[in-house]
Amino acid sequence: MLRVTLIAGTYQPDRCGVAHYTSRLREALAEEVESIVLTTQAAAQAVQDTRVRGVVQDWRLASLLPLVRTIQTTPTDILHIQHAAGTYSFQRPIFLLPLILRALGYRQPIITTVHEYGWWEWQPKGVPPKLLEWLKQWGQQHQWWDREDGFLLTGSQAIITTNVEAESAIRDRLPHLSNRLCRIPIAANVEVAPIERSLTRQLVRQTYGWSEESLVIAFFGFLHPVKGLENLFLAFKQILTTIPQARLLLIGGVESLALPQNEAKRYWDKLQAQISQLGLSEQVKMTGYVSEAIASHYLSGSDLGVLPFNHGVTLKSGSLLALLAHHLPTVAAYSDPPDLELAVANIVCPVPSRDPDSLTAALLKLIENPDLQKQLSVAGSEFVRQFSWEAIAQKHLQIYKNLLTRQI
Repeated sequence: MLRVTLIAGTYQPDRCGVAHYTSRLREALAEEVESIVLTTQAAAQAVQDTRVRGVVQDWRLASLLPLVRTIQTTPTDILHIQHAAGTYSFQRPIFLLPLILRALGYRQPIITTVHEYGWWEWQPKGVPPKLLEWLKQWGQQHQWWDREDGFLLTGSQAIITTNVEAESAIRDRLPHLSNRLCRIPIAANVEVAPIERSLTRQLVRQTYGWSEESLVIAFFGFLHPVKGLENLFLAFKQILTTIPQARLLLIGGVESLALPQNEAKRYWDKLQAQISQLGLSEQVKMTGYVSEAIASHYLSGSDLGVLPFNHGVTLKSGSLLALLAHHLPTVAAYSDPPDLELAVANIVCPVPSRDPDSLTAALLKLIENPDLQKQLSVAGSEFVRQFSWEAIAQKHLQIYKNLLTRQI
């Protein structure tokens, strides 16, 4: 059995999309890969998993030494770093890890999965901007490091991206690494629970005291200020004047890596206050965090999906894939520039972001057009079949085996 050591900035799957992805990847690989996770002490204590080890307090420079020591003494075939800047609290010493390991004689293959790329760069205090920019460009030109992730990519034998935006940005900046790149799209972050749809429809409506005739529009995912929920409430208020039986269900928790406890409480209270001020307390409900099975039941019991993200929706959204997997015809805000793969697939009803009136019009168009609902439901559910955890696991296994074969 292959042994893989995973580095994770945090490992709290109920609060972080990247951690959830890492957890699902481990599950999908479990029959052929024995994995351990090295992460922060706080994250390890929270999950209570013997294969998750808390080896650092945080991701500052002082944490690299205990991390390196643990990596050196952990029997493994592959070192696999899961990277998104936010999961490391935007601390940048992690980008030195491959360089330090190689300098100390570490010879196992290193892989980095890049969950996001091309939007944030390190700006250390005290370094003149012109000098910093010169160093970034010089490093890239000489293939030593890249301007965003330091030695993470140049020091990895394989680079996995989860989305086309990250892949394109890396190819543009680091063309000499193209032969190390492999894109493996994510899968839906909630699997479809095996239950009769009629039962889930009844469950949703009874849970919230809604009539059987209610038309339920579902939002799914962490609640966060960038998700466009305030505009969704305004749009939904207008929809009720035409479709009084419409109901809105927000499925998902508010506390996350991006919105810690105190901030999460304030944002939850803000959303509840807006719902009350708009007179929507009976028509709009927020579930809070629920298990994957319950989330699936709520999705299966809904009629339409909506994702009004302020920055638009792309195929790297596990929430979008979950809505499609549950056969929900969905209205989704498009990104700028639009996600071409999503546009070509023609699997959602697109709408401009941050525009309540356009969102109202798009939802009404979908509600009043059963043929369009059926078309999107079928197209979306068929499209999402290609994104499965089994396929993701097999692609990872192939990369692992290819790297180990090269070492022999």
